[in-house]
Amino acid sequence: MAHNHAHDHDHCHGHGHAHAHGSTRLGLVLFITVSYMVVEIVGGLLFNSLALLADAGHMFSDVMAQGLAYAAIIIGRRAPTDRHTFGFKRTEILAALWNGLALWAIVGVIFYEAAHRMFNPNPVVGKGMLAVAGIGLLVNLVLAGLLFRERERSLNVRGVFVHVISDALGSVGAVSAALIIMFTGYYVADPIVSVFIGLLILYSSWGIIREAVHILMEGVPPGIDISAVESTMLEQEGVCCIHDLHVWTIGSDRAALSAHVVMGESGRNADEIVGSLNQVLKDKFDIDHTTIQVQSTHDVLYVGSGLVCRPGTACAIGNHNQTVS
Repeated sequence: MAHNHAHDHDHCHGHGHAHAHGSTRLGLVLFITVSYMVVEIVGGLLFNSLALLADAGHMFSDVMAQGLAYAAIIIGRRAPTDRHTFGFKRTEILAALWNGLALWAIVGVIFYEAAHRMFNPNPVVGKGMLAVAGIGLLVNLVLAGLLFRERERSLNVRGVFVHVISDALGSVGAVSAALIIMFTGYYVADPIVSVFIGLLILYSSWGIIREAVHILMEGVPPGIDISAVESTMLEQEGVCCIHDLHVWTIGSDRAALSAHVVMGESGRNADEIVGSLNQVLKDKFDIDHTTIQVQSTHDVLYVGSGLVCRPGTACAIGNHNQTVS
């Protein structure tokens, strides 16, 4: 009975560069957001605009979210330890989940304030509100531009991007409400627009929360068909059967795979089989972190109770092909 554990540690240096670039962008976004938050607070006090003060509170939550995201990327760079052998990249996923849930909490506050203002509208200096909200819109468009490309490389950065977009929508709503107030004196326009923005924030943040939970639950990464992975591995010369196959995501940008592979009658040794599998998994599915145990017999299936085969997959035991569930 031959066993061979193989690990492919060919880390892609592009990920490291992307994270360094992403952290630089996040640092700049954080600085700009803090600066504009101060402007909104001053503007809200000067023009007696509760909407601007509320948006400043929204910006404060963004500052917290961006600071958390920035810290998560820095922590995620730490090397693995004896207690955290995969390193700390999951910190980014936790930050993304927190940011998504924070957005939902913000929406709750928006809805509460909107309901209050509909029944108790307060006079607002429309021109001042328009000026500050207009500047806010420009600032948020600049921030969105800084994060637009980085958002696809990191779920954490994408969470911050959604925060920025929600701020931009808030600025659009504030501008619209300011114009309506200036020309009609209809102060209820402010809470009505706020409710609409809250619904948009809920819709946009749901994807972040869903993906973060999927990663934390060790789900198969989006875009990877586990059945196609299994079929491709079975097509390689020297591979008889596969069982205990798992594909998951370590962070938001790196997939990992583990599997038990039973050798066939091909004359290839274990190293050749593992090398072939690593290459095809990298080329076809961009999976560059693998842990593959090569077995010369199916009898290993009987060792331990933790070996699992997904329903519908072929797991050979002895000379009989059957599914182990």
